Amino acid sequence: MKLKKIILTFGILFLIISCATNPFTGKKTMALVPNSQLFPTAFAQYDQFLTENKVVSGTKDAEMITRVGQRIAVAAERWLNANGHEGYLNDYKWEYKLVEDKAVNAWCMPGGKIVFYTGILPIANGETGVAAIMGHEVSHALANHGQQRMSAAYLQQGIAVAGNIAIKDENSRDAFNQYYGIGSTVGLMLPFSRSHETEADRIGLYLMAIAGYNPAEAAELWKRMKANSSGQAPPEFLSTHPSNDTRIANLTALAPKAIAEAKKFGVTSFR
Repeated sequence: MKLKKIILTFGILFLIISCATNPFTGKKTMALVPNSQLFPTAFAQYDQFLTENKVVSGTKDAEMITRVGQRIAVAAERWLNANGHEGYLNDYKWEYKLVEDKAVNAWCMPGGKIVFYTGILPIANGETGVAAIMGHEVSHALANHGQQRMSAAYLQQGIAVAGNIAIKDENSRDAFNQYYGIGSTVGLMLPFSRSHETEADRIGLYLMAIAGYNPAEAAELWKRMKANSSGQAPPEFLSTHPSNDTRIANLTALAPKAIAEAKKFGVTSFR
């Protein structure tokens, strides 16, 4: 009983002092680390990464990454302004870099710092595929998913500390640590991460459509991603990401809604 009270009190205090609103869902989200601290750290890490990796510049591919990124950023600003979030992007410092690396990956850090690896370009298979990837990665930053994951990790760690303080019996404490670690990861952290991926898929689909890219191509991108993975993936409940089949189905179902959203901004034809 004492342990439950400690954990409950810790969790309530944590949520009260560290909530923000996700502009894309209207929901309250955890924000223990404010963007005023998170963004400068992310910018410094990005600059350090660029000094340690080969940045590709002056090529058609590098120019495409910048072009697509700028269009997605404009689409995000249009959507945010239209939905009452003027100034939301004031602290974002957009930057788009192509890095020489065989990894099939791309990412966007908090505050708008983006990297595409050359290894993902064959799977993107052109500018519209790049837009689908870009929209997804940018959406993670726009929805403050990095901030939320850090906050969730702090909460997970805080509860673990509270449990170790409250439980005096060594055997009971060892059992708590074993089962809490597995349970909180599989039951909380992994579903939390998968929900972020699904949310970024949806937001990214809308952004690419508003930017003038055909949202139906996002599902085709993930079909190529699936083929590239050769079926090598953990069960969905043990993964940080939804399965490829889940993503393909969700993106296919959402594409008409993204097209309808783009029409609100006068976009009726797509690349």
